[in-house]
Amino acid sequence: MRPLLLLCAITLCSATLARADSRVFIIANQPDGYGVDKCLADGEKCGSYAAQTYCRTRDFARATDYRRVDPADITGAVPVSTGDHCGRQGCGDYVAITCQR
Repeated sequence: MRPLLLLCAITLCSATLARADSRVFIIANQPDGYGVDKCLADGEKCGSYAAQTYCRTRDFARATDYRRVDPADITGAVPVSTGDHCGRQGCGDYVAITCQR
């Protein structure tokens, strides 16, 4: 009887851990003229739809958080440019979207 209870407990714990799987995606905040970039970077409610869609396209159930990320906080993943040739505001901004299964 004890081995059966232990097996049930392990199964429940592993199912809970699998359901709580989350991942943070760091993406370039690309100004496209539609304002989605501003919504995401500023954490506004309108960014929720973009974050939800982003997570769903990657087989996650929902977005739990989205926010602007300072490139200095991203360790070695973002190249530091010597000159910004973008010509518009927000070119070097990055957004972190946390997705959960």
